[in-house]
Amino acid sequence: MNPLFIPRAIGFVRTPFQQTSEIPKGPGAKHEMDGVLEILPEFEEGLKDIEGFSHLFVIWVFDRSEGYELLGAPPGEAELHGVFATRSPKRPNPIALTVVELLRREGNELHVHGVDMLDGTPILDIKPYMSSIPAEKLKRGWATERY
Repeated sequence: MNPLFIPRAIGFVRTPFQQTSEIPKGPGAKHEMDGVLEILPEFEEGLKDIEGFSHLFVIWVFDRSEGYELLGAPPGEAELHGVFATRSPKRPNPIALTVVELLRREGNELHVHGVDMLDGTPILDIKPYMSSIPAEKLKRGWATERY
């Protein structure tokens, strides 16, 4: 078994965001922008039946982030938290996860709402959002106290 995982992009996202400073950040940030997940033609067949889902998990890469910090303060916060208790882009593995609303599919393009990625960001995977956890059982950790 090969212990090394080498990810490959299945597509790229198109968004209005050119710089990280343009993306709303921190707990309580609202992601209201639309974007397009452009899936590479060789993976288009894998989109079959995706139209039946209202929301998608998008797994992507912080491709413009360098290095990592194990402790950091989210935007607008003074208290330090562990990187694994935040959504910081400075991670040991620069992998990100976003939930978007699927608006429509046009061939190999998924038009979505709620993007928080830079234009041209590589997409690693897409999964339908299917959570069976009731909202009243979810806990938001340190963010609950502030938001």
